[in-house]
Amino acid sequence: MKPSVKALLVSTCMTLSSVSFGAETLTIATVNNSDMIRMQKLSKTFEAEHPDIKLNWVVLEENVLRQRLTTDIATQGGQFDVLTIGMYEAALWGAKGWLEPMKDLPASYDLDDVFPSVRDGLSVKGSLYALPFYAESSITYYRTDLFKNAGLTMPEHPTWTQIGEFAEKLTDKSKEQYGLCLRGKAGWGENMALITTLANGFGARWFDEKWQPQFNGPEWKDALNFYVDNMKKSGPPGASSNGFNENLALFNSGKCAIWVDASVAGSFVTDKTQSKVADHVGFTFAPHEKTDKGTSWMYSWSLAIPASSKAKDAAKVFTTWATSKEYNQLVAKTDGIANVPPGTRTSTYSDEYMKAAPFAKVTLESLKVADPKAPTLKPVPYIGIQLVTIPEFQAIGTQVGKFFSGALTGQQTVDQALTAAQSTTEREMKRAGYPK
Repeated sequence: MKPSVKALLVSTCMTLSSVSFGAETLTIATVNNSDMIRMQKLSKTFEAEHPDIKLNWVVLEENVLRQRLTTDIATQGGQFDVLTIGMYEAALWGAKGWLEPMKDLPASYDLDDVFPSVRDGLSVKGSLYALPFYAESSITYYRTDLFKNAGLTMPEHPTWTQIGEFAEKLTDKSKEQYGLCLRGKAGWGENMALITTLANGFGARWFDEKWQPQFNGPEWKDALNFYVDNMKKSGPPGASSNGFNENLALFNSGKCAIWVDASVAGSFVTDKTQSKVADHVGFTFAPHEKTDKGTSWMYSWSLAIPASSKAKDAAKVFTTWATSKEYNQLVAKTDGIANVPPGTRTSTYSDEYMKAAPFAKVTLESLKVADPKAPTLKPVPYIGIQLVTIPEFQAIGTQVGKFFSGALTGQQTVDQALTAAQSTTEREMKRAGYPK
């Protein structure tokens, strides 16, 4: 045999070996939040440890992600092998058999280390359908330097009325300093997550015990008037386009005095590499008003495997890695312990972490008291604090979010937005056959 032919055969065999007939590509759909972008970056470590698994990332804005995943999972399209979803989807899609149960996890995963409330929120009848990447509540971020200069003191448990008063005093639009930044971007998981918890504080609820919508009641009117009035008076321009990421950027650039949003932002507003105000951030509990029930949400961005995936074993290896103690240790080593994904594991809340993360105590206490099974002042037939865990809510919540965003822009009055929300929700619930 000629050396050149032999060399060619050896080269070909080596190439085939490196590709490996068992190699699989996982397509991972995730949201464009900073923690997930970090996960994508650190996944190079995973690929180095698992050369037979390649990762293909699809990173999408929150509303787009939800729409894409809902369409794919409902049609069994099979575009994705790993889905980034929340408790809402885990409960509904798990019950329909659209997700793979997360069972037979390795002992090293230590599932008992995951907070019971988080496990329960991702389970159906005792079966776990997603592994939590991080969990969050909602808390109040505020500029300690601006409060001090104005002679103001933030209470540990502020009311929305107090927040509105502080915001007005701290607004100076000539300096692009806005007293209050809140979500305005329409979407059931965008503006409605915030507005629903605000409304809960005013004593409102989405439905009464007979599944009748409640937008025609005084509680919703008071809540939405407060939101619209204060955002127009003390909020930034273009607030109807702002979701979590946009408000985070505003706060980090020094343009917000008060921001009420997801507790997961704590590590970003205190990161000097991305926050101009890192040394001047205070943290306290989400505002209440007539009640504190349902005023702070509970949510977990989690990783799930669709039943339609053809690479389930590899997908399980990745989801287990990305939500493990080992991954948390990798984040602590590369980016600092304060950046470890919060809210999911008891072991995260070590003395070292609590010292490094000034937002940790409020986050932990908020998650402890959040109760999706009793989310409002008056009784309700649904589970969920900032959402309603029924299949119809995704469409209804997004449509109502558009009406409320329209009230924020002045396209319609608060009364018109509430009337539209009431009639649309009544129609959709009747069509869906409620009460059931």
